[in-house]
Amino acid sequence: MSQAAPVPSGRTPLARRTKIILASLAVLAAIAAIALAILLTYDWNKARPWLGAKASEALDRPVVIAGDLKLSWEKPASIMAGHDRTWRDLVPWPHLVANDVHVGQPQGLGAGDMASVKQFSFSLNPFALLRKTIAIPVLRFDAPAVDLRRDKDGKNNWTFRQDEQPARWKLDLERVIFTKGVVKFNDALEKIDLTADVDTVNADPAYGVSWKLRGTYNGGPVSGGGKAGAVLSLKQQTTPYPVQADLHVGKTHIEVEGTLTKPTRLAALDLRLKLAGASMARLYTLTGVLLPETPAFRTEGRLTGELGETGSRWIYDKFTGKVGSSDIAGHLEYRTGKPRGKLSGTVSSKLLQFADLGPLVGADSNASKQARGVEAVQPAGKVLPVESFRTERWTAIDADVRYEAERIVREKQLPISKLNTHLILKDGVLNLAPMNFQMAGGNMSSTIKLDGSGKGKQAIKATAKVSARHIRIKELFPSIPEMKATVGQINGDAQLSSTGNSVASLLGASNGEIKALIDEGTVSKMLLEQIGLNIGNIVLTKLFGDKQVKLNCMATDFQVTNGLMQTRTFVVDTEEAVITADGTINLANEQMDLTLNPKTKGLRIFSLRSPLHVRGSFSKPDVSVDKGVLALKAGGAVALGLAAPAAALLPLVNTGPGQDSGCARLLAQAREKPQAPPPGKTSR
Repeated sequence: MSQAAPVPSGRTPLARRTKIILASLAVLAAIAAIALAILLTYDWNKARPWLGAKASEALDRPVVIAGDLKLSWEKPASIMAGHDRTWRDLVPWPHLVANDVHVGQPQGLGAGDMASVKQFSFSLNPFALLRKTIAIPVLRFDAPAVDLRRDKDGKNNWTFRQDEQPARWKLDLERVIFTKGVVKFNDALEKIDLTADVDTVNADPAYGVSWKLRGTYNGGPVSGGGKAGAVLSLKQQTTPYPVQADLHVGKTHIEVEGTLTKPTRLAALDLRLKLAGASMARLYTLTGVLLPETPAFRTEGRLTGELGETGSRWIYDKFTGKVGSSDIAGHLEYRTGKPRGKLSGTVSSKLLQFADLGPLVGADSNASKQARGVEAVQPAGKVLPVESFRTERWTAIDADVRYEAERIVREKQLPISKLNTHLILKDGVLNLAPMNFQMAGGNMSSTIKLDGSGKGKQAIKATAKVSARHIRIKELFPSIPEMKATVGQINGDAQLSSTGNSVASLLGASNGEIKALIDEGTVSKMLLEQIGLNIGNIVLTKLFGDKQVKLNCMATDFQVTNGLMQTRTFVVDTEEAVITADGTINLANEQMDLTLNPKTKGLRIFSLRSPLHVRGSFSKPDVSVDKGVLALKAGGAVALGLAAPAAALLPLVNTGPGQDSGCARLLAQAREKPQAPPPGKTSR
């Protein structure tokens, strides 16, 4: 038998490998073709129960896909947008459409849906799956409905379970498109119940959706609406997302318009913000920023904000507005941090109405209190404010704010000018250091410390040091012709310490000293009417009638113990008489018990030969003549007072009118200075 010719060496393995490769490629192509055919022809509705179960497990909430579930293959957005093609653009992307999808509430937060959508759809980048990334260029929601809830214990439905292990897959979502829908928010902890109806906007170049808000916040009505962009970009940092809103929250009105860039981080929030309300203090529940009690206000400025990894920063810049009848402008910055956020900045007023400072300490009327949203607690007939300070909020924020007012106007035209103060709040301790008033050629300077870091209703430990220097009487009342020839000054010192929770309780428990000198002035019923001193008005009428009286000196020195002011020196030297006074002024119950002993310098005024009793409450004082006491006794008291005047008033002479003044001649040498005991201790 003949044998076949041998095959050349090396050709058989090569042909065999080629066949193997070609066969493998054919198998892979067949598998791809079969998979593609399955994907194109498979009824994805059969997978709804499995997908719902997996989603329920992942979200820890029941998930149901009640409508059709479809998968199609579409060209990527780059080709449809006319971008340069690459080989990747030739590969179609899977496009999923799910209809009538429902996500239930987590266990313990009631029944119903947390969220539902009539239809949502998205395309998936298949190449990103190789990098373990779920890349979705656009996620579209049609007719979404969201119901967010939080109960009284703080449990909410928007916090999802997080695995302790780091996620192996990353979600990369670029844009979100939403159409007509509704969002509900019910918070039992903060007493919020709101509903927002969302709808599409046609033929608007800036906005794609509008919304209307209704509901309640802290028992007060909430209403309003706004607009926003239809496409929310979550990835591009340079694409601004437009927002606009006009809201009424109780008595507070909020208007904003501007842009938000990269909403996932609030990297750049830039808004024109307008605020108006009954009191700035009402903004605390909305913003968490502690502001003082004020009259009705309105402001407008630029608000910029940024959320960073270490905290957020908010700036309200170049704002202007009105607080009561006073103008206001400035720059404020708030930074979050630990243990608390901090508010800093500068605020100024060109014209400040003195009455607008009343709500700061509760010194406004009950009608004004109700208008700014607090309980009308001031009892009838009580003069000192009893409204409590909200010290429980003082530890929620630190502050470093400077305020200056160029001119202050009082109803009686008291010429106070250029108030400036530096407010520092740290760890619940409020310092006004200093708080200065320039008035009538002189100044009134004070340093006030209010320690509200404690707990309980009597939380404030307060100290105050006040000094008045070189206040010229003729400039104090420029509208009174008789005052133009006056050359005298007012000088005074006060140091007090106390514990309480309102102006009334602080003064009612105060300890320390109050001293004052009025040198070479003119006093009259008209003058006292100008400054609103009804008590002095009545006393003057009893002593001299309704006329001008030249005042050589008035010297007063009170010791204050547990709110009881006891006279140590009270001398009034006029051209017609010398008057001394003894007694007490009770700041706790607002009662007076003073006896004025006049000694006439001539015999022409018979009424000055009898003492006067000043008694009764601050609001309704009573002045009566004691006709049973002879002028001889009163004269003896005056002589005793002049023989041993209070030495503690000498510093007011040295820093005030000088050694040649009427007060210097009236008072003897002195060495003491005002001293205030620590809070909780009484002076001796």
